Amino acid sequence: MLGALATLLTMPLSPPKAELRGVWLTTTANDALQTPAKTESTLRRLKDIGLNTVYVEVWKNGYTQFPSRALSAATGVDRHPNLGKSRDLLDETLREAHRNGLTYIAWFEYGFMAAHEGTQNELLEKRRHWMTATSDGSLISEQNPFVWMNPSRPECQEFLLKLIKEAVRNYPIDGIQLDDRIAWPTSMGYDPFTVAAYARAHEGASPPQNAKDPAWVRWRAERVTEFAERLSRELKAIRPNLIVSISPAVYPWSLENYACDWPKWLRNGWMTEFVPQVYRKAAADFAREWKAQFELFENPGSRLAAGVMVDGSQGTVPWEDVRANLDLLAQTESGHVFWFSRSLLQSHAESLRAYYRSRGPARNPHMGGTVGLGR
Repeated sequence: MLGALATLLTMPLSPPKAELRGVWLTTTANDALQTPAKTESTLRRLKDIGLNTVYVEVWKNGYTQFPSRALSAATGVDRHPNLGKSRDLLDETLREAHRNGLTYIAWFEYGFMAAHEGTQNELLEKRRHWMTATSDGSLISEQNPFVWMNPSRPECQEFLLKLIKEAVRNYPIDGIQLDDRIAWPTSMGYDPFTVAAYARAHEGASPPQNAKDPAWVRWRAERVTEFAERLSRELKAIRPNLIVSISPAVYPWSLENYACDWPKWLRNGWMTEFVPQVYRKAAADFAREWKAQFELFENPGSRLAAGVMVDGSQGTVPWEDVRANLDLLAQTESGHVFWFSRSLLQSHAESLRAYYRSRGPARNPHMGGTVGLGR
C-alpha cells in the first residue's frame, strides 16, 4: 500500500495545456491600477481566477504609462501626468504579473490615435501637423470621436516605434500588442501630406472624394501594411522571441472601414499572434463571426485567439453567453482574451474560476512553464 502511494507521489504531473487565457487591463473606467496596492491585489486576483496572460495598457490618449524619452522629445512630457514624476506603471504591473507567473504583454492601446475628442494633450498641441484629416479639413469625423496621427507619415511611424522599442529594450516584458488602432479611418486621409503623396503616385491626381472608393481604401491599407511589416521586422531584430501581438477589428470590416488588411500580415508571417475582436454579446452572433475569422487561417495553432467581450456599451455579457463562447473556442483549440478586467473581476470571477478548474491548468502557448493554475 505504501509502495503504491509512493509511486503515485513520484509520478510526473501532466504538463498544462497550451491555451491563451488573457485579459486586457486599462487605466480608465475602473480603479484596478489606481494605486500600487490595487495593482498588487488585481494581478493576484487575476492569477487566482486562472488566467495566464495580461495585456496592460501602456500608451493611451497621447501619454505613456512609463517614463519615455521619445515622448519627452516629441511633447515635453515623459509620461502620463497622473503618474507624477516617479511612478512607472509599466514596471509596477510587470513586477506583479511576473511575481504571479503571468505572461506580460505591453499593450500600446492607442496606436496611431493621438487623442480623444475634446482632449488637448501635448502631442496634439505640439505635433498638430502629424495629424490626418477628413475631406473638409476636420481632425474629427463622424466615424469615431478621435484625432489620429497619419499612419503614412514617417515621423508618426518613427515616434510610435520609438515608444515601443523603449519598452522592449528597457523592461523584461514578454511581448507587445497593438490593436485596432494600427489602422487608418477611411473617412480620413485628406490632409496635405497624404494628398501630396497620393498625387505623386497617381500622376498628379487628387484622392477620390468618395472616402470608400475601393482603390483609395486599398492605397491607404498598403501604407498601414508597410508599417506592420516594419514593426514586426524591427522588433524581432531586437528580441527574436518577443511576442508581437495584433488585436484587430474583424475582417473584412477592418479593411472596409479602417484600411487594415491584417490577413495579409498573417499570410506573410509577420506577427506572433492575432486576437481579432469578436465583440458579440449573444453566443449565436459570436459563433457566426468567429467562424468567419477562423477560416482566414489555414493552420491557426497558437497564432489565433479571440477577443471576447464581457463588458460593453450594453452592459455586462451574461455568463451563459461567455461560457458558450469559451466552449466554442475550446472546440477550435483557440485561446481567448477578455475585454475587459472590470466585469471579469466584478461579475464573472467565481464562474470563470470554476470553469478553468474544470478544464485544468493552462500556460501561454508562446511561453514555457506552469501558470494560470487558479486556486
